[in-house]
Amino acid sequence: MTGEAQVTNNEAESRYEIRQDGRVVGFAEYRPAGDALMFTHTEVEEGHEGQGLGSQLVQVALDDARTQGCQVVPMCPFVAAYIREHPEYTELVQPGQRGVFGL
Repeated sequence: MTGEAQVTNNEAESRYEIRQDGRVVGFAEYRPAGDALMFTHTEVEEGHEGQGLGSQLVQVALDDARTQGCQVVPMCPFVAAYIREHPEYTELVQPGQRGVFGL
């Protein structure tokens, strides 16, 4: 990793993007679903995996959802696993849906 990574919400593309040296190296796609954001897919570019970029990306996305007062639907297995490993985000998932995602 050469430069510090930055995460932004690209609302036009419905995804959070993580950039390094000005280049998108990963993203977390979402779809608005009422008062929730449904995270559908997360990807980190080959050669950038294993550097914690996916976790950084998802953390910023979940923090942003919390700030906006949104709930989340973690359809993406990576996002669901991140929430399982960081229980402070469980409250963002509707109580009735938590069992579906193993939360």
